[in-house]
Amino acid sequence: MFWKDGKPFRIIGGDLHYFRVHPEYWEDRLLRAKALGLNAIQTYVPWNLHEPKQGHLVFEGFADILLFLKLCKKLDLLVLLRPGPYICGEWDLGGFPPWLLTKEPAVRLRSSDPAFLDSVEKWWNVLLPKISPFLYSNGGPIAMVQVENEYGSYGDDKAYLHYLVKLARRHLGDDTILYTTDGGTRETLHKGTIPGDVVFSAVDFSTGEEPWAIFKLQKEFNAPGKSPPLSAEFYTGWLTHWGENIASTGAQFTATNLENILSKNGSAVLYMAHGGSNFGFYSGANTGSNESDYQPDLTSYDYDAPIRESGDVDNEKYEALRRVIAKYSAEPLASVPPNNERIAYGQIKLDRVSYLFDTISMKGRADVVESANPIAMEVIGQMFGFILYSSQYTPKDDKSILSIPKVHDRAQVFISCPKDSEKRPTYVGVIARWSNKPIYLPRLKCESETKLYILVENMGRINYGKYIFDRKGILSAVYLDGNPLYHWEMLPIAFQNLNEARNPIILKQSMNGSSYKNPKNKNNIHEPAFYAGHFTIDKVRDTYLSFRGWSKGIAFVNDINIGRFWPSAGPQCNLYVPAPFLRQGDNNVVILELEPPKPDLVVSSADGPDFTCGSKSSKLGKSRRQGVLIS
Repeated sequence: MFWKDGKPFRIIGGDLHYFRVHPEYWEDRLLRAKALGLNAIQTYVPWNLHEPKQGHLVFEGFADILLFLKLCKKLDLLVLLRPGPYICGEWDLGGFPPWLLTKEPAVRLRSSDPAFLDSVEKWWNVLLPKISPFLYSNGGPIAMVQVENEYGSYGDDKAYLHYLVKLARRHLGDDTILYTTDGGTRETLHKGTIPGDVVFSAVDFSTGEEPWAIFKLQKEFNAPGKSPPLSAEFYTGWLTHWGENIASTGAQFTATNLENILSKNGSAVLYMAHGGSNFGFYSGANTGSNESDYQPDLTSYDYDAPIRESGDVDNEKYEALRRVIAKYSAEPLASVPPNNERIAYGQIKLDRVSYLFDTISMKGRADVVESANPIAMEVIGQMFGFILYSSQYTPKDDKSILSIPKVHDRAQVFISCPKDSEKRPTYVGVIARWSNKPIYLPRLKCESETKLYILVENMGRINYGKYIFDRKGILSAVYLDGNPLYHWEMLPIAFQNLNEARNPIILKQSMNGSSYKNPKNKNNIHEPAFYAGHFTIDKVRDTYLSFRGWSKGIAFVNDINIGRFWPSAGPQCNLYVPAPFLRQGDNNVVILELEPPKPDLVVSSADGPDFTCGSKSSKLGKSRRQGVLIS
C-alpha cells in the first residue's frame, strides 16, 4: 500500500488537465471529480504552453498552474504532477516547445543530447522552484512527481533519466516521491524505469487486460516491499483522430475493470476523469507505420470520460464508476453537482469579409523570407498556423506536373498571372502528407511567367513515437515536371494560439464596416476566405458552434481561437464554447474557411456535442475508420 500520514492509503485519482479547461471552470471540474470519489488529480505540465517563445515564460490564464494547485489544496485533493519534459497527452509535440526544432545541429529530443538537456534544465530551473512550495512535505497537495512519460516505449537512454532525477532532486529534495509510468511489458519497464528505490515505477495498460499479472511484473522493477500496485493511466475512453468514428467504451465494462483493481487493494488513476478541449492549435497527432501515415487529433478531447467535455456528469459512465469507487472510498462521497446549463443561441449568419490572399499580400512585407529552396515553418519563426510559399515558373505548352515529396501537413495549390491583379488565383488542388500525389497545373494565358502559391497548414505535431521531430511546412524540394523549382518567397501567417493576445488579422475581420466587406468574385469558393458574423445574447451560458455543412478551417469567438473544424472529415461537427468566452450583448464569430463554405453561410449555436459528421469516404477515413468501441 501507499502510506499517508502514517496510515495506509489507496490512490483513486483521475487526470484533469488545467490547460484543457477554462480557468474559471477549474474549481467546477475539480468538484465534479471529487464527487466521483477521487482523492487525487493527475495533470501534465505542457512546456510549450508555458514557454511559447524561447525565454518568454507564461504562468497566467490557462497557464496559471499555481492557481490550479491552490484549488486542489482547497478541495483536499492530492496532486500527481507530470512535468515531463515530455508529456505525450495528444498535445502538440508531446508538450515540447516547437522552437526546439529550430536549433542547429538538430537536437535529439528525449535524450542525453547536451543541447537538449541544457534547454530542459533552464525550463525546470524555472518550473520546479515554483511548484516546490506546493509539495506535500511543504504543506501542499503534490504527493508525487513523474519523471518523463512512458519513456520505455520510446528509448533506453538511462543517462537521460538519471539526469532528470538528479535535476528534480536538486529542486524538490529527497522527500518527494518521484515516479515513472510505462506500459505493462517487461521490455518497456526495463527501458523506462530506474532500478532501486530512488524512483517508484508505475504501470499503464489497456482497459480489459488482466491487471494483476502486470502488477506482479511491476514488483520486479521496484524495491522489495515498495511496489504498491498502481495503474497510473486507467483508460476510461480513448482518443479520436479526424476521419475516424468517435471512440467509445462501455460504462459497465469500464467500471468492472476498475473494480478488479480496487477490490484487491490496488490503486488507479482514471485517464481521463475529465478530458476537456484542445483549444487553439495545441491538438497533437499520431502516425502509423511511417511518418506519412499521419493521424491528427480532434479539437475535442472529450475522451468519452465520465466528466464530459462541457462538464456534464449526468451519464451512465460517471454513475457506474462512482458506484464502484463508493465501495472502496475511505470517506463518504460528496454530492454530485448538477450539469451546467447550456443554451442553443440559434443561427448565426456570416458574411464573406475577405479573401486570405488579400489580407496577407506579400508586397512590401518585412516578414517575407526569400530563399533558393523552401524552408520549414519553424526555421523562419512560425510555430503554429499556416505558411504561404510563392515562386514563379515558365509553363509548358499544355500543363505541368507539380510534386512535393515531403509536405507537413496539407498544401493547397493556386496559380495566377502576376500582371493580372484583377483576377483571383486559380485553385489547382491539394497535396497532403497522408495522400501525397503529384497534381497537374493547367496553363494560364499569362503574358510571361506563372505565379505559384502553396498554402501549407500545420495540423498538429506528432506527440508520440519515433517521428516526434515533426517540423512543418515544405520539407523537401518542389519539383515541376521532374526538375527542382528555385527562388522562393515565404510568408508566415500567424493567428493567435490559446492564451495569446489578439491577432490583428482576426481583429480586422470581426470589425463592422471592414474594408473587405462583400469582396468581388464571390463564387471563387475554393479560395480560403474569412467569414464573420455577430450574435446577441442576454443570458451567458456554455454553447457549441455547429459547423455541419462547412468544410475545413479554424474558428474564433470574440477573437479567441476555439480550435480547428473539419466536418467534411468528421466525426466532430461542433466546437465547444465555454461561457467565459462569451459576453452579455454582442458577440462575434470569425472563421477561416479553407475550402468551399456552407452555401447559406450559417453557423448554428447548439446546446450539445455532435460527433456524427464525415463519412467513410472522408479525407482521412478510407483506410482508418477504426474508432475504439468496447462494451
